[in-house]
Amino acid sequence: MWDEVGLQPWIWLVLGLLLIGLETVAPGIFLLWLGIAAILTGLVDAAFDLSWQASFVTFAVLSLAAVLIGRALTWRGSAGGAGSLNRRAESLIGRRFTLDRPIVSGEGRIKVDDTVWRIIGPDLPAGRDVVVRRLEGATLVVEAAS
Repeated sequence: MWDEVGLQPWIWLVLGLLLIGLETVAPGIFLLWLGIAAILTGLVDAAFDLSWQASFVTFAVLSLAAVLIGRALTWRGSAGGAGSLNRRAESLIGRRFTLDRPIVSGEGRIKVDDTVWRIIGPDLPAGRDVVVRRLEGATLVVEAAS
């Protein structure tokens, strides 16, 4: 059937654009990589005049490569972004802050950006620098910075 119709390179380009367009309607970042693979298949087919069998094999190989590369890119990209959205306190570990209020009886509060965090640590006066060492639930455990 494909020999009669002729699988032209433009079909792969249209398929690629269609897949990328579907990604905008139903985002999931998966169709994007298949669309890129289809466009690349069309370009390779145009350059080397592939048979329909070779076109499908090329698309399969490029799809696998594009999905794996895309997954690696999105995995790395989410390490400090959306993946840590619900774990903001973890990103504070190791950071240094200046107390705007003293730590009294081992407890206090510190403002970080637009959030006030409960902290525990040694009694320290306001104006002293502290370093966040770990978390205990939603409480930051701090110590005096050296």
